[in-house]
Amino acid sequence: MVGQFRVVVVGGGFAGLTTALALAHKRSSVSVVLVEPQEHFLFTPLLYELLSGELQTWQVAPKLDHLLVGCGVAWLQDRVTSINRQTRCLTTGSGRELSFDRLVLACGGVLQSFGVPGVADHAVGFRTMADLRRLQHLVHRLQTRPHPLQRLAVVGAGASGVELACKLADLLAGKAVVELIEQGDKILAGSREFNRQQALAALQQRDVRLRCRSRVQVVAADHLTLLVQDQTETLPCAGVIWTAGLAMAPPPLLPAALVGPQGRLVCLADLRLAGEEAIFAAGDVAAVPDQSQQPLPATAQVAMQQAPVLARNILASLDGKSLQDFHWNDLGEMLSLGRGHAAITAKGLTMAGPTAAKLREATYMLRMPGAGHRLVAAVGWLGEHLRP
Repeated sequence: MVGQFRVVVVGGGFAGLTTALALAHKRSSVSVVLVEPQEHFLFTPLLYELLSGELQTWQVAPKLDHLLVGCGVAWLQDRVTSINRQTRCLTTGSGRELSFDRLVLACGGVLQSFGVPGVADHAVGFRTMADLRRLQHLVHRLQTRPHPLQRLAVVGAGASGVELACKLADLLAGKAVVELIEQGDKILAGSREFNRQQALAALQQRDVRLRCRSRVQVVAADHLTLLVQDQTETLPCAGVIWTAGLAMAPPPLLPAALVGPQGRLVCLADLRLAGEEAIFAAGDVAAVPDQSQQPLPATAQVAMQQAPVLARNILASLDGKSLQDFHWNDLGEMLSLGRGHAAITAKGLTMAGPTAAKLREATYMLRMPGAGHRLVAAVGWLGEHLRP
């Protein structure tokens, strides 16, 4: 693909993929290269429905080559290992070197262990297709080879932990006890109160055991060590799912870039890296300030809103025009709370139950990247729900 300018996008998640598609659509004179090691794009808010079998892999995790066919984006299935800011050149794991006129860093987060021993060796994350397969295998083992007092522990009672605990409880249907462990004093800190109350009710209805003010000290193959009110407690468990937080691990930049909490790259409001003209960042890896000068949350909603602004700003920077600041529009919060149930708080609307679950799925289907896949996924979803 030949073009006057080359834009390289690192990371094929929400921000990266959507930005790459928007750039290719807007300007034929710009060549766009997407560098992403995974073969699937993963719509992470619907990963819970993929685990429970409510949605299909092709809907939630389409292959990148299918999404990109005919879109004018070249996909390099590789991993970036270093970036030279001065020469505007990056190196990949396979030894390839790519020069760029503009670079987009949209790398996702990785599991944050907080230094707890055993997390890397014994805990399962819930961010990738590999994580999903490991968890499916664990659930199948608990379902088919039941033992007395089987226990599955979910660490972290943010949105991911709560949603996952509800799905697991429905899937296991009493074959194992699900424990939700949170070191804070409540679940869903920072969430809407309506959603928090609905989540508490959903956990209670499914007999999920909630342990607040409990800090994990060690993760072992068959147990957790907890610190609860200055007392050490051993909790036997058949598996541990770790949703306690994310750390960012962008490729090394030379010279080093300014980073903030969790390793996020410090950005200006126009999504450029601080002190940079040619490198932009978006999504989880970007610490972009909001109106209060605090970094925006690392959520899919933020990433999807950043992508069109980022694409416009890249083209404006190539044309020597002024750039636009990004302003986040908080659209609300949707939570999956078990099979066929959800809670929604958005723009004055509060809703919970089966209707909320259908609305949540439909909303996400309409936000899938790629017009072709969005249409096919939405039609497939509608067909499933219209079956007699």
